[in-house]
Amino acid sequence: MMMADAVAARVAKLLIEKRQTLAVAESAAGGLVASRLLAVPGASAFFLGGGVIYTAAARQALLGITPADMEGMRPSTEGYARLLAERCRQRLGADWALAESGAAGPTGNRYGDPAGHACLAVSGPVALVRTLETASPDRAANMEASASAALLLLEQALGGSP
Repeated sequence: MMMADAVAARVAKLLIEKRQTLAVAESAAGGLVASRLLAVPGASAFFLGGGVIYTAAARQALLGITPADMEGMRPSTEGYARLLAERCRQRLGADWALAESGAAGPTGNRYGDPAGHACLAVSGPVALVRTLETASPDRAANMEASASAALLLLEQALGGSP
């Protein structure tokens, strides 16, 4: 079992015990966060939905984030990840939302962030943000690292880890 699978199982257990719901907005992780959570038996008890918010068009169509909302902000920042999480939580009516935005690789993104850079955010009764830097050009490994770090951040917010 991969680490992300084990963390997803712990997160699922916490959400089910608390009778709380979750929505997910991811970018560079490409759906791995949702995939890990949906692989847990009983996911329908807590998982409301989410999306891979990979472009400005997706951001606007799926989360209603307008160019005005983006004024003075760019993707792949903690502020942007926070906005994604907050808007995803509002749109789906979830108790919690988890968001990720970054540069999977093998090169950096157009904003100057290096491969392996990811910003993660949790919106809910507890709000947390974190930046991950793997310093690796390995796209698949960075996607997995982002998904794992996002799930660990959510577990922390839920009170399941220090």
